[in-house]
Amino acid sequence: MTYDLLFIRRRSGMTLLEAFDERAADYDPDAELALMSVNEEQRAVWERIMQRITTSIGPVTSEEYPYSLTLWRDGAAGHLQLDYDGDSASVEIPYRYSGEAALSMATEAYRIAHIVEEESGLTGFDFQTDRPTTPGDVQRAAARLGGITDWAQENLTGGGGAGQQ
Repeated sequence: MTYDLLFIRRRSGMTLLEAFDERAADYDPDAELALMSVNEEQRAVWERIMQRITTSIGPVTSEEYPYSLTLWRDGAAGHLQLDYDGDSASVEIPYRYSGEAALSMATEAYRIAHIVEEESGLTGFDFQTDRPTTPGDVQRAAARLGGITDWAQENLTGGGGAGQQ
């Protein structure tokens, strides 16, 4: 289970939630996943995203999979993953950060979200805070991330306090 920021391409005149609803309506859990097919422009967007994250936030590693281009960021704030397929993207944060660690992680995730939006033209949404990632609410995101981390530590792992990296 992860804390997710989701990104989608909106058609003209469509609200963000309508775009997500349309995508959800097309989802068939029994269908085989379609292989990723990024064009040259989308691949260039990915390269710019990776370059900007590396330059403004810190080093990353990346891999190409049949269904997405994936980037991992392991830094002082912690670990997160960015998946991109040209028409959508997601940032995933494991639920293991609370307190100041959750704030650092949420801040980094939102910085990455803004880079993804600026470079790709995708629009991001944080369903945990029920807000678009721009302008977003990093404090609220951190509170949600930390709150779920604390709850999981207390209720699913037998207690012992929240983890941090």
